[in-house]
Formats: sequence, C-alpha cells, structure tokens
Amino acid sequence: MNAAAPAAPQPPAGSFVLAVEIALAIGYGVLAHLASARGSDLLALMALLVLVLLVLASPLAARRAGAWLALPLLAGGCWALYRAGHAPLPLLLVPVAFIGLVAWMFGRTLRPGRLPLITRLVTVLDDTPVERLEPAVRRYARGVTLGWTLLLLVLGAVNLALAMIATPDGLLAQLGLQPPVAITRTQWSWFANLFNYGIIAAFFVAEFQLRKRRFPGRYPSFAGFLRRLGALGPAFWRDQLR
Repeated sequence: MNAAAPAAPQPPAGSFVLAVEIALAIGYGVLAHLASARGSDLLALMALLVLVLLVLASPLAARRAGAWLALPLLAGGCWALYRAGHAPLPLLLVPVAFIGLVAWMFGRTLRPGRLPLITRLVTVLDDTPVERLEPAVRRYARGVTLGWTLLLLVLGAVNLALAMIATPDGLLAQLGLQPPVAITRTQWSWFANLFNYGIIAAFFVAEFQLRKRRFPGRYPSFAGFLRRLGALGPAFWRDQLR
C-alpha cells in the first residue's frame, strides 16, 4: 500500500495574519484619503469599518471571545456615526492616535531601568545579550530610540494641528470656532494618509545608511536587513505594547 504523500507545507498563521493586516492598513489609507478628497460619508464609513477589522485582526484570528463580541459593537458604532453625519470625524484623529501610540512605544523604553527599543531589537537581530553589545552600539541604539520618539512626537503634534485647522469640518470647525489659518480637508488627507509615512520611511532609510557608515559590515544589505526585521514576526512588536 503506497504511503500517503506528505502534505504541502502551510504558511505560518502569524504570517497570514500579518499579510491581512498590511492589506487592511493599505485599504484604510486609500479609503480615508478618498473619503476626504471626495467629501464622502459612505467612504468614511468604509474606512472606519476597515480600521475596526485592522485593530481586531489578530485577536479575531486567535479566536478571542472579547474580539468577536467587540466586532459588532464597534461596527454598530461606526454605523451610528455615519447615520449622524459624523463618520469623517474619527478619521481626523486616527493618525494622531496611531503615531502617538508608536511614539509612546519607543519613548517608554527610555525610562531608567528599561532597555531602549532599538537596543532590544539589536540584541534579537544579532542574537547577542545586551551586556555583550559594544558600548558604542548601545549608545547609538539608545540615540536612535530617542530619535524615533522625537520624530513621532513632532509628527503627532503636526497631525493634530492640521486636523484642528482643516476646513470645512476640522476639529475647530466642529466646535464652532474659526481657525486662524485653514487648509482643505484634502490637503490634510495628503499629509495624514501619505506624507506621514513618506517621512517615516525616509527617516528609516536615512538612519540605516548612517548606521552602515557608523558600523561598517554590520548590515551590508538593506534588503537583508528588512528580511531580518520581517522574520521577527508580529509577536515581537506586540510585545512592545505590553
């Protein structure tokens, strides 16, 4: 009797969830921008629903009861905002909240007694205990953690300021106040849903090039470095939120 053929290897569940989260993040950005550019409440509702799925993707995949209970409640909240004509309002605050969360994730590791996030990343990528890292590497990693924290805090503040002065339905306008200067909702969206991530990507690439010069031979290939980062998996980054 012939032995059964071995089953084809299946991709790790974590990788599939990460791919879904990336697709949802891209979809949210496109829908949020189109909603602002076209002044469409329906597109704003769709963006909010995609955002709910993005936030809950991992716990839903893990079959956590709380996530499945939260899904209809959050979807219902999005629908209620849409029916009340306020679906675009949360979109103004999403970039501020997201960037603020990541800034907090970096910044809290700079407190005394904590291991800076980039230092921890180096120990994992190099499979080296922190006490065996060169002092210059530790100083540099702490400086990069601080740099990311400051950059993200500035971006968060800029996003909040732009959300306040956007017209006709920015935060100040929603409060019945006339902003001293104003930008259109489309101009806000270009910054919040595109330029934000361009600035972050440019900082990421520039820091890598600086690191290559500062520590020759440590990371010879940018593509290889990205592969090593990707291999960490979403669990590593979720741990930073705990």
